[in-house]
Amino acid sequence: MADAVASDHVTPPSGKDPTGPAVGEAAALERSLARLLTIGTYGAVALLTIGLVLLLAAGLDLRSGGPAFDAGRLVGDLAAGRPAGFLWLGLVVVIATPAVRVVASLIGYLQRGERAMAVVAGLILIVIAASIALAKSAANAEAP
Repeated sequence: MADAVASDHVTPPSGKDPTGPAVGEAAALERSLARLLTIGTYGAVALLTIGLVLLLAAGLDLRSGGPAFDAGRLVGDLAAGRPAGFLWLGLVVVIATPAVRVVASLIGYLQRGERAMAVVAGLILIVIAASIALAKSAANAEAP
């Protein structure tokens, strides 16, 4: 008998969501963001694995380092099946996935009218952009 009473509290007999549409929308946004992170992670792992297999198949020494990142060479390296292209793209995906999640969050919050959360997401993007700008300026200052 107690189980029957408890189940009424969890799932109402009407079959409607007792939490309302706002909670359902939040859950849908979170599922979408989780899916985005999962796809980004699996994609990065696949690219890094392909790069590593190609590197080993070519007999290259893992400790010898590799070419510096050059976005202009990325497509050519991928098309030619060079390990560096897959390794660099895998690293770019690893780095970009969390930032893309923040952008997706910002869009979702704006669509749902959650201004406070949209501001937080916007501020996080500003911090990410500032970090990238500082890293680039430091790298340029160190370049000969």
